[in-house]
This record gives sequence, structure tokens and C-alpha cells, in this order.
Amino acid sequence: MKVRNELNAVLYKNKMEDQDIPKRLPHNSKFISIVNGNIEKVCLELKNGKLALTSGKRILSKNALKNAAYYFVLSVSAISDASMDHGMGQTEACTLSDIYILKADDCKTVDDIYRLYEEMCLDFTKRMQEIRKETVISLHIRKCIDYIYENPSTNLLVKALAETMHLNATYLSRLFRKEMSILLKQFVKEARVDTAKNLLQYSDLSYLVISVSLGFSSQSSFIAVFKEITGVTPKVYREKNFVIHK
Repeated sequence: MKVRNELNAVLYKNKMEDQDIPKRLPHNSKFISIVNGNIEKVCLELKNGKLALTSGKRILSKNALKNAAYYFVLSVSAISDASMDHGMGQTEACTLSDIYILKADDCKTVDDIYRLYEEMCLDFTKRMQEIRKETVISLHIRKCIDYIYENPSTNLLVKALAETMHLNATYLSRLFRKEMSILLKQFVKEARVDTAKNLLQYSDLSYLVISVSLGFSSQSSFIAVFKEITGVTPKVYREKNFVIHK
């Protein structure tokens, strides 16, 4: 009841003072230069205020720093969603968004938030520019690659991947080989090994746990595939590359 009363009071106050909430822009329209990867235009829009972080007509907190931080969270979430709509992988977009939100949480001044906002906008823009340069890779294949890296423990045989992508298995297999110059089956093996390398380097998980989490049929199968791709066993790789966490 209290919130309803506060809402009615604020709406009445805005009406009396002729203050309107800024009209909601069509989805992604504010950040179109970012998702198009147009760095020059984004720099200009940051300078002329078109990409301004905050709006004086809408106050999210009476504390200036919190107000800027809340706007930052809304903006980075919207940019992340817009980037996914235009080809960025879900894992990359969401992780990048989370990283910047945590950075904003450490900011001590409003100016710090503004500088981080500009950095974030340009970071997403540069990444979208790279994605758009990869015109040879179709949306189907990009989604397939994202799925492989995000679900390494699942069934990643061609038939299962095709069903997930809602494509014919033969078509997906041919398209993948044409665009990536590698068999889909081989790409899956290399993707799993890439993930295994990170786990071996930055964690102390056992070889059995790693093999199971990455969808290998057995620990021996994991070791054999890892050696096939890298030329060394997981044990040797970990001994040479393990990073000790302090």
C-alpha cells in the first residue's frame, strides 16, 4: 500500500510540474551504433550526449553515485541484450556484462562510473565490429559453436547438434565444414580440449572430474584425445602450465 501511495504521489507531482518520463525507445535503437560496430560514430555519440548514461528526468537514487551506478547496470544489460540479438554469443555477452557491473561496484565517484561507461561502450563496439568482420560465419554456425562451448558435457554428436539447431544433420555437417574448414566432429574434440586446458591450468580438479564434466566417455578417452590434440598428456600439460592461486 505504501508503494502505491508513493507512486500516485510521484505521478501527480510529475503531472503538475509537466515532467514526463522519457519515452521508451524502440528495442536496441539507442545502441544501434554499438551493435553495428561503428567505433567512430560511438565516440561521437558519447561526446555529443546521444549515448549519455543518465537522464535528468528520471532519478533512480537520491545519492548521485548510486544513481549513476543504477543507470550503468541498466545500460550494460541493455547493450548486452542488443549485442546478443546481433550475433554476440550469450556466454560472452553475459560474462562481459557481469564483469563491468562488478567494476562499477568498485567505483568511488560519479566520474569513475562515466569513464567506465565509455570504456564499456567502446569494448562492446569493438567486439561487435570483429563479429561483423566474420561475415563468412553464418548465424547457424556461430550459434552451433556457442552451444558447443557452453554445453561440453552434453551429447555433441552431429545428429544431436542438428536437432538442437533445428537443422538437417547432413546440411549442418556440410555447412560447418564449408565455413570452418574443419569437420564438426573434430571441432567438438578441439573445443573440449581447449576447455580442459583452462581447467588444468587454473584448477586442481582431478582428471576424472574434468573428463566427466567435458563429456568424455572415460578418463582414458580424455587422456588419449588430449594427447592427440596437444601432443602431451593432461598430466604433463598441468605440470608445465599450472597457475598457483594465492
